[in-house]
Amino acid sequence: MDVLKAFIMGIIQGLTEFLPISSSGHLSLFSHFFNIDTEISGLYSSMLHIGSLVAILVFFYKTIYELFIEFTLCIKDISKKRFTFNSKKISTTRKMLFMFVISCIPLLFLFLPFKDGKNVIEAVEVFSNDDSILAEGICFIITGVFLLLGVFVDNTRKKKRNVGPVPAFLIGIAQTIAACFPGISRSGTTISTGLICGVSKKNMIMYSFILSIPTIFAAGLIEFIDAMQVPTFIPVFPLIVGVVTSAVVGVFSISLLKFLLKKNKFRYFGYYCVSLGVVTTIIGIVEALMNKGV
Repeated sequence: MDVLKAFIMGIIQGLTEFLPISSSGHLSLFSHFFNIDTEISGLYSSMLHIGSLVAILVFFYKTIYELFIEFTLCIKDISKKRFTFNSKKISTTRKMLFMFVISCIPLLFLFLPFKDGKNVIEAVEVFSNDDSILAEGICFIITGVFLLLGVFVDNTRKKKRNVGPVPAFLIGIAQTIAACFPGISRSGTTISTGLICGVSKKNMIMYSFILSIPTIFAAGLIEFIDAMQVPTFIPVFPLIVGVVTSAVVGVFSISLLKFLLKKNKFRYFGYYCVSLGVVTTIIGIVEALMNKGV
């Protein structure tokens, strides 16, 4: 992995992690077409997640700090036996904290035993590690359709609300599905799910990206552990270049997404994903036929 490829992967991660077009899908396509070794690609991808986390911390540091303080206050209330779930007696920040916990519950499904001693997340890794991009193409199409559906429903609903328990759980399910398949955008599915549930765009951007912190961290950790199982020499400098690039571009991407949502341009991401999905699927089918000698 040279510096140029690391720089490009950093740009891809920074843009596609926050823009609703799937970072895993784009990194998979880049690795596929530029013949990057799976283990090296996985290690770089895991480290690039650090850049994404830095971008979120920089952009939403105030809200994250408030949530952390509220978490410590929750622990204090529990120790003094004055903890309550009564929505009329708790702050807005604590309500948000509760919603984040609800959204994270479906992620536990990924660690349930599946078959052959593997859990769910290990079983679905086959879609990311195979030589085909057919699954990525189909998933891009699904992402695009879901984005367009979210925009349509949002435009027809006038009354907006904050994230409640039911939307929070549905958002968590969407995030869990996105974690399984390259090409299914985490930010795209969570934001679209929120819009379909009637949550305002402004609230969904903040909610989606802060919710991504444990998901991005877990995804990076899993990829890192998998990559470390195969001894591979990785130059440090390209790795640093990729992480820094991912963080800088990530901050820009969050700002861009907020602007585009405000201008009601979210649907263009849907058009892009559907178009990319169709092209990728066609290429995947052609490659599969060529490999079979048809």
